Amino acid sequence: MNSAAPALTPTTRALAWCLHLLVIGLLSLAAVRAVTGERPHAGWIIAASVLCGLTYAAGPVLPGVRRSRRTAALWLTAVGACWTVLLALSADGVWVAFPLYFLQLHLLPRRAGVAAVVATAVVAIAGFAVHQDSFSAAMAIGPALGAAVAVAVVWGYQALYRESEHRRRLIEELTATRADLAAAQHTAGVLAERDRLAREIHDTLAQGLSSIQLLLRAAERALPQAPQNAARYVDQARQAAADNLAEARRFVAALTPPTLEGTTLADALERLCTTTSARHRITARFHLTGDPAPLTTAHEVALLRIAQSALANTVRHAGATTAEVTLSYLGDHVALDIVDDGHGFDPTLLPASDPETGGFGLAVMRARTQALGGTLTIESAPGRGTALAARLPLTPPSATEPEAHP
Repeated sequence: MNSAAPALTPTTRALAWCLHLLVIGLLSLAAVRAVTGERPHAGWIIAASVLCGLTYAAGPVLPGVRRSRRTAALWLTAVGACWTVLLALSADGVWVAFPLYFLQLHLLPRRAGVAAVVATAVVAIAGFAVHQDSFSAAMAIGPALGAAVAVAVVWGYQALYRESEHRRRLIEELTATRADLAAAQHTAGVLAERDRLAREIHDTLAQGLSSIQLLLRAAERALPQAPQNAARYVDQARQAAADNLAEARRFVAALTPPTLEGTTLADALERLCTTTSARHRITARFHLTGDPAPLTTAHEVALLRIAQSALANTVRHAGATTAEVTLSYLGDHVALDIVDDGHGFDPTLLPASDPETGGFGLAVMRARTQALGGTLTIESAPGRGTALAARLPLTPPSATEPEAHP
């Protein structure tokens, strides 16, 4: 009922009502026995029972009794005084001591409650002995046993309540932790999917749009001296736009890249080299070495995207005339090498990535290989061409398997 007492639950409310009914029943019993037994001072006994009942009934109504131990102690003192008067008038008042034990243990601090119970038991034994004009050990057994039972019951209930509260807090913490974990997993999933889409868009749509731009510039330069060449460049740009539209639709449908549908990775790479040679002023050749082994979709997509990005960089920046693309099966690894004869660059002096000028290609390729537990190496120098090698293990880390099922 106070700040230190357990909060009321449906079970404790039911127990409280049982205690109220017990007090009322015992007080009523004392009053009825006084009348039916034609005992002396019957009117005073009835008045003391009524006064004790009214004093007791004031406790649940007063809000201060539940909030303050001091107020609760004053109320218990008033109830105890009324009960003492009733006990002095009638021996039947001794039975009211039993519910008083529970009240004292519940409302008072632990030590004060035990002291109050002992004092109440002593008063009950003494009062009953006075009415009997004698004292024996049997008279002390009832009140003492009732006091011991009350202490055991209340302390046991309080221990169970503390354990229940501890478990409730643990459950709340677990629920909050699970909610935080779910939010963190959701955020991580969103970021991972955003990173995956960024890589896919860079290696397909962005490179395709760049190719279209180069073809249209070539068509512009061919006009008006060579309209047939301009028409060929426009036709190739139209085909590149159609291919990128198909890629975009596959992104929306979350399907396998169209270049890998119904074909092998080697065939897709050879077709990529053929298309690049036809659309741009570069000769791209494909080579296959080793015995082909089955690859996961994640491996095939990563290697195809790396080849697309590398050849796009070669076309845009290298000024190369030839590019050699080699797919090698090396036992427990698969490797993809792209070598060109362009003017090369210094890998240590790469410009920072920028939304306007690009520069995301190498970072995206490296992220793809690292996601599958592989490595990406680049060898280049000004005037000496560029060699890029992506090496992937055939058995990817388990954490990267979701990449195969976007």
